[in-house]
Amino acid sequence: MNIKPEKLQEGDMVGIIAPASPPVSKKLEIGVKYLKELGLHIKMGRAIWKKHGYLAGSDEERLRDLHDMFQDPSVKAVICACGGYGTARIAQQIDYCLIKDNPKIFWGYSDITFLHTAIQQNTGLITFHGPMLSSDIGSEDVHPRTKHSFQQLFQKMNLHYTEEISPLEIVVPGNAKGRLIGGNLALLVTTLGTQFEIDTKGKLFFIEDIDEEPYRIDRMLNQLKLAGKFADAAGILLCDFHNCLPKKREESLSLKEIIHDHITPFEKPTLSGFKIGHCSPNIAIPIGAEGVLNTEKKQLTITPGVS
Repeated sequence: MNIKPEKLQEGDMVGIIAPASPPVSKKLEIGVKYLKELGLHIKMGRAIWKKHGYLAGSDEERLRDLHDMFQDPSVKAVICACGGYGTARIAQQIDYCLIKDNPKIFWGYSDITFLHTAIQQNTGLITFHGPMLSSDIGSEDVHPRTKHSFQQLFQKMNLHYTEEISPLEIVVPGNAKGRLIGGNLALLVTTLGTQFEIDTKGKLFFIEDIDEEPYRIDRMLNQLKLAGKFADAAGILLCDFHNCLPKKREESLSLKEIIHDHITPFEKPTLSGFKIGHCSPNIAIPIGAEGVLNTEKKQLTITPGVS
């Protein structure tokens, strides 16, 4: 059974960590300022400004920040500053009992996908695939809908994704329901064959990515197909694939052709065009929450991710 974290209230403390790569300091400052404008108090992780190559401090330091924030009763949410690379390096050392015993909001995306999958499947805690402080809120042209996504943390609201947000295309018609699971395609593929392998059985499976050439998308979708992840899913959400264009090879299959080859044959209800991931706007969704996909109405409805 899934666990819903408690919603935030004005005056609550939120912890900011960088479990992967270090954030851009000026952009993070803008993101932190936005959280303060929402009436929240801030606790910064001890390792957030550290650098260890492409990592925000050593594995031990980043792991300690994650544990500290979940263990601290004054912290009501744990928000990731940015992605990059590195969360899979600490996944095996995480104390999942600590997280399960201290359920609270956990928020981020991109490389954070590995942690979403690990936490959801080891604790049942609903987490949020949502825009991050440095890479999204800290941008000069941040979309109002991106900022509005944070309102999901303050109120028990059903999320209705329709074409009012972005054009949606029917890939495979039909209706499906189930808990949401997924995230960044490249990260999801790295879970295969590990103790954190993504479980899509009976779930609404969503994927997104950025800067991957079509042949790489082809390879990763094929691997998920061979692992049975599309066959197991109740429905599929194709989200934003930002700048996933051919670069090395002039001759290329299109993303539509690749999707037709690897996903369409399973005849799972599928919609494409969701602005979820490395895009603007970047709409947050609660991983583990119940969702209903209706391709005829071109609509995704998700139950509240907080209690």
